[in-house]
Amino acid sequence: MHKLLNKALWGFMLLLLTFSATFGQAIVGQDTSRRVITTAVPFLIISPDARSAAMGDAGVAISADANATHWNAAKLAFIEEEVGFAVSYTPWLGNIIKDMAISYLSGYYKITREQAVAVSFRYFDLGDIFLTNDQGGDEGTFSPQEFAIDLTYSRLLTENFSIGGAARYINSNLTGNFTTTTIEARPGRSFGVDLSAFYKKDLLLSGSQSNLAFGAVISNIGSKITYSSEDNKDFIPTNLRLGSAFTTNLDPYNTITFALDVNKLLVPTPPVYEFDSNGQLVLDADNNPVIRDGKDPERSLLSGIFGSFGDAPEGFSEEIKEFTLSLGAEYWYNNLFAARAGYFLEAEDKGNRKYFTVGVGFRYQVFGLDFAYLVPQEQNHPLADTLRFSLVFNFDKFDGGTDSVTDDN
Repeated sequence: MHKLLNKALWGFMLLLLTFSATFGQAIVGQDTSRRVITTAVPFLIISPDARSAAMGDAGVAISADANATHWNAAKLAFIEEEVGFAVSYTPWLGNIIKDMAISYLSGYYKITREQAVAVSFRYFDLGDIFLTNDQGGDEGTFSPQEFAIDLTYSRLLTENFSIGGAARYINSNLTGNFTTTTIEARPGRSFGVDLSAFYKKDLLLSGSQSNLAFGAVISNIGSKITYSSEDNKDFIPTNLRLGSAFTTNLDPYNTITFALDVNKLLVPTPPVYEFDSNGQLVLDADNNPVIRDGKDPERSLLSGIFGSFGDAPEGFSEEIKEFTLSLGAEYWYNNLFAARAGYFLEAEDKGNRKYFTVGVGFRYQVFGLDFAYLVPQEQNHPLADTLRFSLVFNFDKFDGGTDSVTDDN
């Protein structure tokens, strides 16, 4: 391979990481004073379905559907239908790159009244890149792609409480098996798990049937990923998601839900490094950068997770900024038509994603269609005009008896 090819390919990788990190708590044009947390494979935490995306990316505690495999596996045990699946499609960063898209396929099956299993497949197509040599000659094309496959299990422990878990295989192929005398690249692979819990309680308020739900998920607990040598590894986006949802029936035909999610990446915060009077990075005796404030980001998985609550260089005030908020509302008329809206908020120093979302949904018998549209507060934002589409299918009410862990026998 020629030198120009090397530069073009690695430049493209940098471009992908920069744009992908828009959903991994990074933003194009950041300055050095912003300690934005970035990870490998940030596509794992991009909202895959149109329903939650239209609610400001809130989904951990809203009512369960096939897309619960992404938001909170524990919710699956509360699904009333026996089997269902969903297909979602999102053109990604369409104002910048025309051939990038995220596809998501998920399906569930209710084993018993208490237990459900699910499988999902997430695919990130990063389009095509065209390779040339030093003379501008055609060296062919390459299509970077990433995907993840999930297996999920959920179980009721009481009438109101459930737990869930998911096992995930991750494959990230940004360069193929690209090798030169100075560069050796390969697809990155990793495994991860999700642990989740869900609680739902029916209420009677002012004569109206309502329910209050809470959810908690730690997702993508898994090994670091590398695209080259074992000495160069990156964290995958281990994420803590906490949320609540309140649903009330205004009358027999009208229902409204309000949802709130809080998210935090459980990976190290970038430290502040020491520079000399000439602006050069100061190195220690082992040729490693000297850290002025914060902690060394080269840590193990567990150290990265538990240390992520206390490693920000500016202390507690910065740690608080690493939480994002998702606010959403959903209105249903006669379980046929839905209108949704939401807002997503992230601190300026941690990515500055701030956007409104809107969407609609339709249900007829076993079929459903959802649509979401994203409206950023900034002009010319990479996420502007993001659209999402989801098809949802649910078949047959589950009739598996009344067995329960709360039964005496």
